[in-house]
Amino acid sequence: MSLVSRASHTGQIFALALAIIASGDIACRPSAAAEIPAIAARQRAEQKTFTDEEIADGFFKTAFGAEYQLAGRVDRIRKYDMPVRVFADGNRRDRKAQLAGVIADIGARVAHLDIAMAESRAAANIVVKLVRDRDLDRTITAFYGSERAREIRTSLDPQCLSGFRKNDNYQIEHSDVILTVDNGDFVFFDCAYEELLQSLGPINDTSAVPWTMFNDNVSMGFFDVYDQYILNILYDPRIKAGMNVTEVKTLLPEVLADVRVFVRKINNLAE
Repeated sequence: MSLVSRASHTGQIFALALAIIASGDIACRPSAAAEIPAIAARQRAEQKTFTDEEIADGFFKTAFGAEYQLAGRVDRIRKYDMPVRVFADGNRRDRKAQLAGVIADIGARVAHLDIAMAESRAAANIVVKLVRDRDLDRTITAFYGSERAREIRTSLDPQCLSGFRKNDNYQIEHSDVILTVDNGDFVFFDCAYEELLQSLGPINDTSAVPWTMFNDNVSMGFFDVYDQYILNILYDPRIKAGMNVTEVKTLLPEVLADVRVFVRKINNLAE
């Protein structure tokens, strides 16, 4: 079990790891998040060019390890090896629609990830609980028990949370995400993207990588190019759940070469 958090004044995020796919020859359509001024400004200022070393550094620092470890090894790749289906549990139709847009955007930007919304909880392996901010503490307690909830509130003061359960082969089997719906559009999108992406495997927050949303000091609100590199490496079929750092390093040059082609194409980046 591993924990990760982000400071509340930037939309704090806490992740608890219980240890419309789109394609085409043009850049995919921007998500609804791009209509929010604070997000649009960040997209205009986004850095999109990185060296192989910068991408690899971020991948190893987020896909391995955990900011706060409770149980289980964290020196292995953790990922889904099955289609990912997401169910939104809540009463806000607008937030459900926005969440569906986030899922579609993630699916469009990760080449080998089969992710889409599910119509029922039973059909889902990621369940997103949409709650009011005033109900967050109660929801955390219902999910993790009173003692753990008290530890979470004291240490992290979260606005949203996520976690996954993995098997002995480090394959993720189920994820839970809790998002607050009434803290504004920017916080909702910022939390939704980070929590959903971390629930897919890269759970280790790091302050050493300035371009990733998996950094407590960085708030994005959209699926940035740098993190697209991280998720596309993770979900390349050659990168297997349970691999260690040495095994991934052996494969990374050829994987990253292919990932660069896809990310460049989907974002309409220059050669």
